[in-house]
Amino acid sequence: QVQLAESGGGLVQPGDSLRLSCGRAGGTFQSYTVGWFRQAPGRERVFVAAIRANGYIYYDDSVKGRFTISRDNTKTTVHLQMSSLKPEDTAVYYCAADSSIILSQLRFGSSYRHWGQGTQVTVSS
Repeated sequence: QVQLAESGGGLVQPGDSLRLSCGRAGGTFQSYTVGWFRQAPGRERVFVAAIRANGYIYYDDSVKGRFTISRDNTKTTVHLQMSSLKPEDTAVYYCAADSSIILSQLRFGSSYRHWGQGTQVTVSS
């Protein structure tokens, strides 16, 4: 059983920073690809960033240069550091994990079997 839990969401102003965390209860992400997705009101869930088991990192163009995904040394937590936040970053952010994702599929939510409950990020002045 892979149980994920996100934390760190909140209400911030444009230009602020926020760090989201995704933890796995009772296990590590050592052999998992972990992705972050977001879903804005009335819109589909979309890919934000992912880190593969080998440490390779991928970003959507909309967040490249502003967001940083990382994994702690214990490999039990994956962070999403978000900087220069914009109102259009407002969404529920989800982390997802799977141990069997090929590179061409990591941007698709359907590739991930395990999901957290989501955390709300609101960027507003």
